[in-house]
Amino acid sequence: MDVTTVVRFAAYTRVLTLVLQAVFNAVIPDHVADAFSPPRAEEPQLLDPAADALLGGLSRWDAEHFLFIAERGYLYEHNFAFFPLLPLSLRAAAATLLRPLGGWLTVRGRLLLAVALGNSALFLLSAVALYGLGRLVLGERRPALLASLLFCLTPANVFFAAGYSEGLFATLTFGGLWLLERGCVLRACLVLALATGARANGLVNAGFLVYLPLQWGLARARAVCKDAGVTGRCLRYTWIALRFLLTAALGTAILALPFGVFQYHGYRTFCTPSLVPEQVSPALLDLARRKGYRVPDATRPPPPWCSKPLPLLYSYIQDVYWDVGFLRYFQLRQAPNFLLATPVAVIIAVAAWSYAVCNPALCLRLGLWGEGLKQGSEKPASGFHNPRVFVYVVHATTLLGFGVFCMHVQVLTRFLASSSPVLYWFSAHLLLRYEPLLQEEGLWASVEEHQRQDDTGAGIRGSLWRALHSNPVTRLLLQWRTCSAVTRWLLGYLISYWLLGLALHCNFLPWT
Repeated sequence: MDVTTVVRFAAYTRVLTLVLQAVFNAVIPDHVADAFSPPRAEEPQLLDPAADALLGGLSRWDAEHFLFIAERGYLYEHNFAFFPLLPLSLRAAAATLLRPLGGWLTVRGRLLLAVALGNSALFLLSAVALYGLGRLVLGERRPALLASLLFCLTPANVFFAAGYSEGLFATLTFGGLWLLERGCVLRACLVLALATGARANGLVNAGFLVYLPLQWGLARARAVCKDAGVTGRCLRYTWIALRFLLTAALGTAILALPFGVFQYHGYRTFCTPSLVPEQVSPALLDLARRKGYRVPDATRPPPPWCSKPLPLLYSYIQDVYWDVGFLRYFQLRQAPNFLLATPVAVIIAVAAWSYAVCNPALCLRLGLWGEGLKQGSEKPASGFHNPRVFVYVVHATTLLGFGVFCMHVQVLTRFLASSSPVLYWFSAHLLLRYEPLLQEEGLWASVEEHQRQDDTGAGIRGSLWRALHSNPVTRLLLQWRTCSAVTRWLLGYLISYWLLGLALHCNFLPWT
């Protein structure tokens, strides 16, 4: 029942997102931005103007890079800042599933359609994956359901709809962590490796592949060695330690493989090029000359990064093209961007502080041992403050620190919203704790009754009104005036960023 509710709400928000971006794109004039804008490869076909009018808002800013790569490949040096899984997937969808539309849509038109359909499907999958992960880690149904529904109102909404890799990355990350929590280590490694092929920060997920097997190994060692003699205890500890080392090393290698292969491809493309300028389209070559973009050129010396001891093209691009580095963004003129990122930063920081205050001893033990029992309880604590959440809080705090001090801070909202479940888990925890309506058993009984009616087909099956009443988040929105201040602040933040992102981003105006 809960999964059906999550899928339905995610589908409604996706449809509304696509409709609103088309409306905003039509009503609000586009800002003339100094953004990547390559020339079109083909003359428009019959349905291309309609596709651009309805879906053009999904191709703004960095989405243009992904669409260009999907259509033309990695031509410019700075294109290598965008990892290949999304453009490869878009190209495959345009060349196979959408190929019958080739007589009415150009490749770009089909890519735009692939973005709209693909990211909508991925959003539904990521919401379901987050729910499954929440049920395992939080140990309770209600916070897991509420967190997944809040995810459908993510403040990074536009980036889950536009031609960005956030939706793909969130689906693979939440799905991989769900598999890992279930003990499917090999499958989790493969899924998380795909996440690394979508975004570079997928490398950080290696921490889960090290931490969770270590935690399981210590728990197993305590269990099997409790009554063993000294010799048996040593042998068992040795075997468990070897298994942990092998699992962690192999998992980390699998996860990092896509990053290494992609960097090697960049090295071969620019440090040992076989391309000459005459082989590049004149229009693209002219753009490179006007904008200062580097293209592979076998007639010129290789770029300076090729001669470094560790020639990583990604690090070079972040440094030279985007000016990313420690404290580089701490400038007075960037104050509005820091204010824009403040809400998500505050939520994550308060989540980490709240968890540390509630579990000081567990945090000092790094969450690696101890049963985590509440006093007088016969089972481990559940909810946001339970011991299994520790590694996720550390992960989110690490991303927050890196994003504030080493990145363009305005991307912090979508960076955290697509990488960590803590944003949604802690928001759900706050609502369950401070919202009186959610503490009433009558509301949840009513929600469950509407869910059962939907599942059995009673009444008007799938009606919007029934869907609203089977959803605790929409119930709160319908009773906005009676909600607590915490609820109004939290839902107000989510919905305002949800809408503002569509209005601004889809018209080349700066956003997170």
